[in-house]
Amino acid sequence: MRIWAHRGCSQLYPENTLLAFEKAAAVQNLTGIELDIQITKDGELVVIHDERVDRTTEGIGFVRDYTLSQLKKLHIYADSHPSQMIPTMNEVFDMLEQKLKTGFRLNIELKNGIFPYDGMEEKIVELVHKRGLQEAVVYSTFYAKSLEKLRKADKNAELGILDSRVSDCLYKAKGGCGAVALHPFWKSIDLTAQELEGYTVRAWMSGHLYPEKPTGGKLDLAALERQGITDIILNEPEVYKT
Repeated sequence: MRIWAHRGCSQLYPENTLLAFEKAAAVQNLTGIELDIQITKDGELVVIHDERVDRTTEGIGFVRDYTLSQLKKLHIYADSHPSQMIPTMNEVFDMLEQKLKTGFRLNIELKNGIFPYDGMEEKIVELVHKRGLQEAVVYSTFYAKSLEKLRKADKNAELGILDSRVSDCLYKAKGGCGAVALHPFWKSIDLTAQELEGYTVRAWMSGHLYPEKPTGGKLDLAALERQGITDIILNEPEVYKT
């Protein structure tokens, strides 16, 4: 079972921050980090999950209505650590580039299911190519048409389709969007392992994000593997790898 950090080590540290990514990169034998991207009013790629800034910062409103300089004035509370800011993809690559060139991976989720940001696919592919990190990156999204655009921008890109049920992921993948990996919710594996054979199945978690208290439990990874799951994207990967 391959383990990924969901938005970084997001149980102990604020999600999608350089702090959470730094902690994840230090976890031994971790496969990679999953993160989310959106685009600012002035066209910059930034790392944040929600379409609005309200939940994770003191700001109010949509990410797309802020310029990068305005976003950088917002704070993300980090307990005893210095307050964090919404990072750009360039800042994340600056931090992780060397590790990404030695086998570590990055799952970049394009948050374009609600707002189909114009040019997002081309922007992120161009940046990845500029950094020479094509082999280290997996792109994923709930929006199948976005995968078609990604495939046009990079014919060799590894694409994953997101949905709740794994059956819906498979339906979209077979529909021609170009996905070679299925990214379902971990509790929604409604097909047999035999039906999923040949696919990478990266199941994702939800809930229990910082500053909620740690769950104190562990998943039965062997049971998940028997269901056909090949990778699990966890908020607390350090519990499984230390």
